[in-house]
Amino acid sequence: MGVVLSSTPFGRRALSFAMVAGQVTANECPPETTINKWQAFRTICEAKAAIGVTDRSLVVLNALLSFHPETDLCAGDDLIVFPSNAQLALRAHGMAPATLRRHLAVLVECGLLVRRDSPNGKRYARKGQGGSIEQAFGFDLIPLVARTAEFARLANDIRAERRALQLCRERITLYRRDIAKMLSFGREDNVAADWNRLQIEYQAIIARLPRTATLLELEPCEEGLAALTAKLRNILETHVKLKKPSANESHFERHIHYPNPNPDEVESHQNTHAEAITESTTKSKNKIATDISLNLVLKACPDITGYARNGISRWGDLIETANLVRSALGVTLDAWNHANQAMGPVDTAILTAAMLQRAGKISNPGGYLRSLTEKARSGNFTVGPALMALLRRQNGINETIAA
Repeated sequence: MGVVLSSTPFGRRALSFAMVAGQVTANECPPETTINKWQAFRTICEAKAAIGVTDRSLVVLNALLSFHPETDLCAGDDLIVFPSNAQLALRAHGMAPATLRRHLAVLVECGLLVRRDSPNGKRYARKGQGGSIEQAFGFDLIPLVARTAEFARLANDIRAERRALQLCRERITLYRRDIAKMLSFGREDNVAADWNRLQIEYQAIIARLPRTATLLELEPCEEGLAALTAKLRNILETHVKLKKPSANESHFERHIHYPNPNPDEVESHQNTHAEAITESTTKSKNKIATDISLNLVLKACPDITGYARNGISRWGDLIETANLVRSALGVTLDAWNHANQAMGPVDTAILTAAMLQRAGKISNPGGYLRSLTEKARSGNFTVGPALMALLRRQNGINETIAA
């Protein structure tokens, strides 16, 4: 009689479906199949959730693999390892005997091992005359070889799902950022829309996001955020199209084109143009206080001179420089145009210079300008008192330095 491989467990342990399935898998494995045991172990670790094995059970499997002397496992070789529980517990980081037995049973039920129990239930090997192992009783590693393709497929599926989950989370993060900024922009620019309702809709979608979510839980939230993002973009694009400026987007933007430009002629034309606007606005709206001179403005707000392209010697230069400064302060063109309509270009330029002088104390220049614009419309604000307050402050600083 040849070597007989046991297919049933010793003692009171009953034969289970997993044990029979493990025997079938082992018998169907082609004898020439070879794997690297540590590569197979890493694959099993990646696919552990699909296989149904725990971290602690993998510690025991790692210890069992260390008892096989070869790195490559071949289906045609004897792949039975037979360490005692005491030896196995040492390599499993001192695992308790009862815990060790429980995790060995898990590995068998998951189809990663096949029991080859001896007649008395002990694990040992019988050697032949030459000292080679003739028959061994213990745990057969053949399922690792037979199921290597299955484990690789499971690991690939888990990697793909993890990648899809990561990409979904990234898209949700981008949608949330876009929505938050578009809601803020829409309110600040007074875009026609029910922003409170849109904010509530956004919060309702976010409330459905759990702290730790699966891909199936995240996908409906992503779809809701995508739809809301498209809705907000459509609102803002419609707003932009309705208020889209012409080629000369503002009276004070430098978009004048000459076929053969001469620098002196261009500068002269721009200065004349700015002065004409200032004079016309002054006469029609009477927005400039008679006691405010350009020198007084520059004395109270000296910081704006650092932004001037060619110095500030007339009101037109101040208007042009203030238009550059408003962009640096983050004031939108829409807010700038509303201020010009309410106060006139010169007073708006003076106010912008004052805002620049107090930039460190104004957290939201755009909102600040809009607020003062509304006050100016109702007759509750003029730039004169603000300019005088800055002038007194500058005089106080100069006196302190002189002292």
